[in-house]
Amino acid sequence: MEFIQLEYKDKIMKIGLDRPDTNNAFHIQMLHELTEAFTLFEEHSEARVAILHSTSKHFTVGLEIEEVTQHLISEGKVQYPENSVDPHGLIGRRRSKPLIVAISGFCFTIGLELALAADIRIGTRSSRFTQAEVQRGFCAMGGATFRMVQEFGWGNAMRYLLTGDVFNGEEAYRLGLLQELVEPQMLLTRAEELAKKIEENAPSAILETIRSAHSTRHYEESEYKRVTEKAIQMMRSPEGREGILSFQEKRKANFG
Repeated sequence: MEFIQLEYKDKIMKIGLDRPDTNNAFHIQMLHELTEAFTLFEEHSEARVAILHSTSKHFTVGLEIEEVTQHLISEGKVQYPENSVDPHGLIGRRRSKPLIVAISGFCFTIGLELALAADIRIGTRSSRFTQAEVQRGFCAMGGATFRMVQEFGWGNAMRYLLTGDVFNGEEAYRLGLLQELVEPQMLLTRAEELAKKIEENAPSAILETIRSAHSTRHYEESEYKRVTEKAIQMMRSPEGREGILSFQEKRKANFG
C-alpha cells in the first residue's frame, strides 16, 4: 500500500495514515487502501487490537473534495471489493475487533467520522475537529449526522453539524468525542498502553462486548444509504456546485 502504513507487533496492529504531503487528504486510492488495511486487521489470526493514527503532524484534513465529489456524482458511491471491511462500520462487513484512534492535529470531516466509528479515541489539546460539509453545499454522509447526536447529545451535535465550526481537543473531551487528552509526544505511547491492556483480556469476551454494544446501532445502514443518496443529489445541485467551487477558490461560499 502506498498511502497506508501497517505495523504488527505483539497482537497489536498499527494502521498509519501516510500521505504527509497533503496532510493525509483522502482521495479514492487512499480510501481503498484504508479499507484493505481494515480487512487485513480483521482477518489477521493473531491481531487482537488496532490503532489508527497518522504518521505525520495531522490526522487528516479530510477529503480531496474535487476528486471524491466528482467520483460520487458520476458513480453514485465508492465501490469497495466484495467482503471487505468498511472503516466507517456502516455497510457490508463490519469490524469485530477493538479499534483505538490516536488523533493528532487536524481531524476534519472524514477523519471525525472515522473517529466516531472507533471504540476508543484519544487526542491532544491542540487537536482540531470539524464536520464542515454544510459549508460546501451538502450534508455529512459518513455517519456524523447520527453518531454525533448519539455521542454528543442533540444540542451539542447540532451546534457543530449546522455551523461547520472548528472545535479543539478540550471541547472534544467535553463532548465525549475524546476519552483522554494527552501531550502530543505521548499520543501513540498512550494508545499502545490502552491496546496492551485490551489485548491482555479474554479475546472472546472482548468480541462479544463489542458485538453487544453494536446491537444498539441497527438503524445505521439504512440511514447511511438514505443520507448518501441525498448528499449526492446536493452535490449535483447549484448549492453543491457553489460549495465545491468556493472550496477550490479558497473563499466563503455564497448560497444566496
